[in-house]
Amino acid sequence: MFQLFLPARAHSYFRSKLGNQQFKARSADRDAETDQLRVSSILGAIENALHAAELEQSGLNRRVEDVLARAAVTMGNGTDEYLEREPLDSHHQDLFSAEISNGQRRLKELATEITHFKFMKAAVLSRFPDIRPPAASDSRRGA
Repeated sequence: MFQLFLPARAHSYFRSKLGNQQFKARSADRDAETDQLRVSSILGAIENALHAAELEQSGLNRRVEDVLARAAVTMGNGTDEYLEREPLDSHHQDLFSAEISNGQRRLKELATEITHFKFMKAAVLSRFPDIRPPAASDSRRGA
């Protein structure tokens, strides 16, 4: 029996605590601002990941080129150089070869990631055409 009256009593209790307030929806401007902030945070995260991957790719590319140059020096330029190579040079050549292959593998992974990040950014911008990309990403690109 008491369960039948519980919803009515709860409604009366909350009405007395909150006053007799009516429901009001937010303004359209505030809704647009909230939507802008949500999508901008997503775009900002994508832009940060894209920027970090591009920086890593650039730095790694320079290091791989440096290792390739050092490997060329230890390789020598004679056609029969590998027959008379010192054991230490062979060891360095093996180390350079491992570094180069690891660097090139990572460069391929980064190229794939960068492509995916650019696709995600384009997808978000196409789904939310009224949303402006974050301004901070534009200033970072110029630096």
